[in-house]
Amino acid sequence: MEIKRSGAQPSAKGPAEYFTGTVRIDAPFAGGGALSGATVTFEPGARTAWHTHPLGQTLLVVSGLGRAQREGGPVEEIRPGDIVWFEPGEKHWHGAAPDCAMAHVAIAAMKDGSVVTWMEKVTDHDYLGPG
Repeated sequence: MEIKRSGAQPSAKGPAEYFTGTVRIDAPFAGGGALSGATVTFEPGARTAWHTHPLGQTLLVVSGLGRAQREGGPVEEIRPGDIVWFEPGEKHWHGAAPDCAMAHVAIAAMKDGSVVTWMEKVTDHDYLGPG
């Protein structure tokens, strides 16, 4: 058994090339083999860029109000207690609602040395949806 104490690793800022707005990444972890994850907090309006994961991704929403979208689908609201699964290779984004922060635990597995492929930023039009 190994316990990694809360606060043992400093918080990291989400890189501007992969995120819009203020994003904090805490407690990154690597599990058995190629499993990895982190707790990610998005300030209101903050979001990821479009991206894919070779073996899919699971989000466990822990606080706030968020949004997620897969390519070609509607923008969906996500709330604490929701579990979001993105299929392997499914292009998607996720982040906070415009007026409310959101935090989730993101978990993905590595394939051939890669856990994520980052793409273009999500536009305000895509983020806000039609209307």
